[in-house]
Amino acid sequence: MEELYPVVPEDFERAGAASMAIKDLLKQLGLPPEFIRRVAIGAYEGEMNCLIHGGGGQVKLQVEPDAIRVQVSDDGPGIPDIPQAMQEGWSTASAKIRSMGFGAGMGLPNMKKVADQLDIQSTVGKGTKVTMTFSLPGKTAGKTGEA
Repeated sequence: MEELYPVVPEDFERAGAASMAIKDLLKQLGLPPEFIRRVAIGAYEGEMNCLIHGGGGQVKLQVEPDAIRVQVSDDGPGIPDIPQAMQEGWSTASAKIRSMGFGAGMGLPNMKKVADQLDIQSTVGKGTKVTMTFSLPGKTAGKTGEA
């Protein structure tokens, strides 16, 4: 099963809609609450990064026999230094975004904490694709790469 959710740049009225839809779908599938919480947190962090930094894009949910994959992609400016972007507190958020309570530099680190696997592909000037893999309870998913 695959679901796509659009992310509109700076649309704070609908911010979190994709992660809420993913959470609802995983509840319908009967997955454990703690597992759903991890996936929802990862999806929300990715969705917000896409909305704030990536100029919009999409969140793709893939339900596989052994894992749930959440892929967030955008055509934004890209991440020039991924190791630096993985540091807690490092952010390129504008003053406007920070004044709204976002841009604390915890998005990518939080995605890494909740996902079983995290893969980041980014090209400066072309965009970023972040894939989070969450192994289903009792299963081990194939490795997708490392950040």
